[in-house]
Amino acid sequence: MNSELVMEERSPAPDPTTGLRVAFFSDALPERNGTGAYYHDLLAHLGARVTDLAMFQPALHQRSSISIAMPGDRGQRLEAPSLKRIRQRCAELNPDVVVVVTPGLYGLLGAWEARRQGATLIAAFHTDFEQLARMYWNPIARFFANLILRTANRIICTASRSVLINNAGLEPDVRHLGAKHVDLIGTPLAPEFLRRPLSPIAPTLQRVCFAGRLAPEKNVEYIIDAARALPTLEFVIGGDGPLNETLRARAAGLENVRFAGWLDRTSLIDLIDDASLLLLPSAFETFGSVALEAMARGRPALVSVTTGIHAWPELRSGLISLATPQTLVEVLEELMQMTPEDWFARSAAARQAAEALNERTVDHWVQLLQRYSDPQLPSPADSET
Repeated sequence: MNSELVMEERSPAPDPTTGLRVAFFSDALPERNGTGAYYHDLLAHLGARVTDLAMFQPALHQRSSISIAMPGDRGQRLEAPSLKRIRQRCAELNPDVVVVVTPGLYGLLGAWEARRQGATLIAAFHTDFEQLARMYWNPIARFFANLILRTANRIICTASRSVLINNAGLEPDVRHLGAKHVDLIGTPLAPEFLRRPLSPIAPTLQRVCFAGRLAPEKNVEYIIDAARALPTLEFVIGGDGPLNETLRARAAGLENVRFAGWLDRTSLIDLIDDASLLLLPSAFETFGSVALEAMARGRPALVSVTTGIHAWPELRSGLISLATPQTLVEVLEELMQMTPEDWFARSAAARQAAEALNERTVDHWVQLLQRYSDPQLPSPADSET
């Protein structure tokens, strides 16, 4: 595995009837953030449903000659791809469809490779990088960063046959960027969240958890404040990020707060299974994949109403809405009064809803890839006009 290119190919038992060959291009590290995790999980499901596939993205622990820190987290970087290696592998793959996931250098290269290979280009819009830049960068840096990101997004969206979103609220944004057609797509789960035997939920609320980047948009400070107000409730915070030291200092002296650090998937499942509720009080989330992962483990999720996962009605049975982060203590106090019967019912409903969405999402991805692999077939929007 070289430093500029990671190819994740999942084809242990390919389905030759699809005849599909698909290339994914992403500037996100495999499991560093929600976007990276999304495609790491998706490829695990698609491997048996397509003839061949490859993921082109930066390597996890090595940097290329060009490496620029992304806003708010120096662990996430804009990397320069290896042109020679990618072009060679892409030519061998001869993809029918190229899926571009991010508007960075890998994403732009993916758009170029789609054109060079005569493949259908599809874009996926997962993260509002401009909003992140507004939160983290000074006005001058933000102006130039947003200009570059907006230009890259416009190039990719305009050239794509369809732009995929997992939050219907993003459609106006991608239409403004030049998307000719938009498809709403669900979020897959890593297979281990479904295959690992479930751990029964506790009959009362005794422990809650958070998992994600320790960054300003996550509002983790409200979780620590809630721990101070509710000393009988245990709080476990998993993840790493730019606010790690600040949050640990804020929690100093609180015996009911524990920091678990960065978590791999096995440790994340352990964290969720040991709790009865997942907290996600973020200021914004395009979707909020960790809430779906908690539901897959039979744990309800208390999630800010601004999070995109609320846009999926079929998931409401496993979600508890948080109107504002300031009301977190009040909502937790109410949940501590729930009966064992209510917790068991919510646990079962959450698991069932997550399983159903995962199955529909994978099926929908295969259908979209098959549809767009044929350049002669019109997009649904083309048919309707």
